[in-house]
Amino acid sequence: MKFFIDTANLNEIKAAQALGVLDGVTTNPTLMAKEGITGKNNILKHYVAICNSVDGDVSAEVIAIDYDGMIREGEELVDLHDRIVIKLPMTKEGIMACKYFSDKGIKTNITLVFSAGQALLAAKAGASYVSPFIGRLDDVSTDGLALIDEIRLIYDNYGFGTEILAASVRHTMHVVNCAKIGADVMTAPLSVILGLLKHPLTDIGLAQFIADFEKGNK
Repeated sequence: MKFFIDTANLNEIKAAQALGVLDGVTTNPTLMAKEGITGKNNILKHYVAICNSVDGDVSAEVIAIDYDGMIREGEELVDLHDRIVIKLPMTKEGIMACKYFSDKGIKTNITLVFSAGQALLAAKAGASYVSPFIGRLDDVSTDGLALIDEIRLIYDNYGFGTEILAASVRHTMHVVNCAKIGADVMTAPLSVILGLLKHPLTDIGLAQFIADFEKGNK
């Protein structure tokens, strides 16, 4: 499973890259605003900085909600860097824009997916990635992981090349369970990625090894 980091913070991206497990980045207008990055030119420059900090795909989201606006913004984004993936909303206009870009060989990521039917449409339109938001489904008492399972079954049934990108990942067990189900990618904050390192028995064992070494070398 590929590991993407969901952030616009360059220090967090560089930390995940240094760990040696990072495959890409997802971000959105909310995450940009969280870092104080506002204004079109500043946002575009920041996307380039992100692309220059990683080796994999970087999803850059359009703001427009109309088809023509999505095409215009998407073309501007993809010209920034060869790692850019155009992030489009799961709407009629977003699916139409996805088909437009996929026909041109341009990578796309359909975001805000909450049903298997939406994921099926995204795959039919040629999306490179589809992003089901599992944490937000959990928030409304719906099983987000079950959606990943449904999409995996449908995509395998028909050999769709669209990759399942599990988004809105909240904790380490989301990551582990997505890997068990067969999600192609997961995107999460740095804290969740680092959380996979932790286990109390590892800490206890390491402390014991060090203590035994020091005892034997006094």
